[in-house]
Amino acid sequence: MDEINAEFAETDLVLVVGASDTINSTAVDDPNSVLAGMPVLEVWRARQVVIIKRGLFSGSYAGADNPVLYNPSTQLLLGDAKAMCDGLKEAVVAQLAVKA
Repeated sequence: MDEINAEFAETDLVLVVGASDTINSTAVDDPNSVLAGMPVLEVWRARQVVIIKRGLFSGSYAGADNPVLYNPSTQLLLGDAKAMCDGLKEAVVAQLAVKA
């Protein structure tokens, strides 16, 4: 995680599928969090974050709310991960076809 975390600040877009506790900023920012000190992927440092989740549930490991879900640079896609990924792929392909 240390290797990739250093790169997030220079990353344009991060796509997260079905994670909550492993991308929870309270592990770093809140010493009173149940996740304090846990190694996490610091995706919130990227310019844009797209998170695919089934719903706005707390993480299944710690049950902690995740502030990353509410960041202005975060977009949530709620639903089935495969269907959402297929939809994203179709949208990208369609945009590439328009630009060709």
